[in-house]
Amino acid sequence: MRTILITGPGGSGRTTIAAATALAAAREGTRTLLLGADRTDTLGAALGSATGPAPKEARAHLTTWRPDAVERFRADLTAFQARAANVLDLLGAARLDAEEVTPLPGAEELSFLRALRDAALSERYDLLVVDLPPLPQALALLALPEELRRYLRRLLPPERQAARALRPVLGRLAGVPMPSDWLYETAARWDVELAAVQAVLTDRDTAVRLVAEPGPAGADAVRTAGLGLAVRGLRTEALIANRTLPETTPDSWPSSLLAQQRKTLADWQEQPYDVHSVPHLGRDPRGGDDLTALAIPSVNPVPAPVEWPVADRIAEDGVLVWHIPLPGAIREELDLVRRGDELVLTAGPFRRIVPLPSALRRCSVAGAALREGELCIRFAPDPDLWPARGR
Repeated sequence: MRTILITGPGGSGRTTIAAATALAAAREGTRTLLLGADRTDTLGAALGSATGPAPKEARAHLTTWRPDAVERFRADLTAFQARAANVLDLLGAARLDAEEVTPLPGAEELSFLRALRDAALSERYDLLVVDLPPLPQALALLALPEELRRYLRRLLPPERQAARALRPVLGRLAGVPMPSDWLYETAARWDVELAAVQAVLTDRDTAVRLVAEPGPAGADAVRTAGLGLAVRGLRTEALIANRTLPETTPDSWPSSLLAQQRKTLADWQEQPYDVHSVPHLGRDPRGGDDLTALAIPSVNPVPAPVEWPVADRIAEDGVLVWHIPLPGAIREELDLVRRGDELVLTAGPFRRIVPLPSALRRCSVAGAALREGELCIRFAPDPDLWPARGR
């Protein structure tokens, strides 16, 4: 399945573009699911029809879905109480009824990610269009699966579970209770679910489309978003310049606004991804006819696979070079720290801790440079860990 993630600054019209993208694909006969993260029925407003918390067919070949985070959180909590029944009874804890449960902070994001996973794995659709929250909430949401998996592995290492037969002995020796099997089983189940979400986001058939109005604010948002997505290894397929003014405008349009748009569009043409202009209709688009008039580009072509990072190039002096695409990065805002078998990368406001490939773990960092939007990190083989040939 092809997955298109659509986001942009608040008020940029990303929901309208997502609806127009899904509608255009459906009219071509592509079985399309439009997944929305907004609690309100903004998708229904754009499509001119109501949508609901369960998948609902809006038109031929087009299904819309706004996941119900409250209901899913209730189901998860009920299942957790059932699995931990013995512990809760031992503590004398009072069970929570489903009717009194309200989602905790973060529950809505996790519920949406699980819905994204379920939708991407469904065989009922050929295309998944995801209307993400506005920036920077979308960037935080896309980073959540990898970060949570890292926390789980650090707090509850899977290899510790192998010593379950020794836990009673270790508990008596240490004088403290050891973690129960259900805790490790819960962590393992979450790791599997998060890994499935991460696989969808990093799949070769998944790409991001940024939506922004051409202008100073939109240009800043696009640069920041492109950098944040690149740090996470997510590929920006296209930039949708929304609400662009025609070259010949009525006298009512301010000339300064048109000049700003032209300058920004010219700058965006230098970006490493396609730029598509979507015209300003002079009103808020609503209904199928308005969405069709936006002339959204096709989503049928499958993108070329992109690996992040690329570590298969060897320099002339024998060192390995790790290539990390970072469009929009500024040299003064970059920071790299080698910590054991991990690399801590900071680019502007974004930070990611990346496990090193096995080959690079046996190397030492020999330098780094930023060239034409690509960070090149040089690794020199450690003779003690990587003996030379012939030994």
